[in-house]
Amino acid sequence: MSRAAVLGLEDGSAWWGEAFGDAASASGEVVFNTAMTGYQEIASDASYNGQIVVLTYPLIGNYGTFDRASESRRPWVEALVVREIETTCRDDTLDLDAYLRQYGVPGIAGVDTRALVRRLRAKGTLRAALLQVPPHLAHDPGVAQEAVAKARASAPLQAKPLVVESTGLGRQVGTQTYWSAKQGPLPLGPKVALLDTGVKENQVRCLVRRGATVKVFPATVSARDVLSWSPDGIVITNGPGDPAAIPQIAQNVRLLLDAALQRGASRPLPILGICLGHQLVGRAIGATTSRLPFGHHGANHPVKDLRTGRVVITSQNHEFQVDESSIPADSDFVVSARNLNDGSVEGLAHTLLPIRTYQYHPEGAPGPRDNEAVFDAFLDDVRSAVERR
Repeated sequence: MSRAAVLGLEDGSAWWGEAFGDAASASGEVVFNTAMTGYQEIASDASYNGQIVVLTYPLIGNYGTFDRASESRRPWVEALVVREIETTCRDDTLDLDAYLRQYGVPGIAGVDTRALVRRLRAKGTLRAALLQVPPHLAHDPGVAQEAVAKARASAPLQAKPLVVESTGLGRQVGTQTYWSAKQGPLPLGPKVALLDTGVKENQVRCLVRRGATVKVFPATVSARDVLSWSPDGIVITNGPGDPAAIPQIAQNVRLLLDAALQRGASRPLPILGICLGHQLVGRAIGATTSRLPFGHHGANHPVKDLRTGRVVITSQNHEFQVDESSIPADSDFVVSARNLNDGSVEGLAHTLLPIRTYQYHPEGAPGPRDNEAVFDAFLDDVRSAVERR
């Protein structure tokens, strides 16, 4: 053991193990993800900004890391917690330990992740702090107490404007203005404005593969800037944290939604909201959002489409939900999908206009690709709207 590490939780418990990744401390809310693969996609998902992630699958790192597997230019998790870390992989890949070191992210291995997850299932999301010490200080009660104290002193997720940290800067998609699947002068396919509140790259890929020309707008730009590009459709992406903590961005979403409502059915402006984007649209129509007792983090969440009765298995990563009882009756929005585990809202749809939102991640990464039909339906709406003009 080159470095010992301890994960202290605000409930007073301490979990010792061996450090890997960067020799740094970390703090944040600790959550768990049940996906069996996709650790790099999880680590580089900006929705995890501010969180320490426990991976429930026992062996992590066995296939290394790949550039094409990253969902942004850097990992966003505060730290990773695993049962066993594997650092031997193919010569043409970078092992997970080195990948995290490269970006200053620490990890802890050797933790009884099953026991830790059972504690989180019983108590809900907890604040945590990870400290690293020389091996001779492993299991030192004073170090454990220090980690617990730092956990209790850390800010909760609701207090952090994490989207402002995550949008645009340092993101793979933030380095490009336009994305197109074809060669030639821009724009080519339907123009899709993407409001980046922490977008995963696979959302952009899913749009591009279907012939869209995508312009990525940082979440901090005004609605006027987005609309001045004259988009044929708008996507409001996933992202980290509490939608109530970003009122200015929520107001911009309200203005984008107003523009679509004013255009009506004669000149429709399709809007697609994903994860945090779903929550922001919910708040824009006057609904409230609240924290789930247990966040959804994994690649096997069953969701029922209330329009078709079809059940799909989805990839999810969120701590907050749209409160169904708060959706205004005169908003013309209805609940279109429901989580079969806890009954929470998984989708909203306007009854007359092509405005639809999804709490889950249709792009997967990691997780099933079965739900990419969401992008097909959105671009069908966009192309139909263009043809009607």
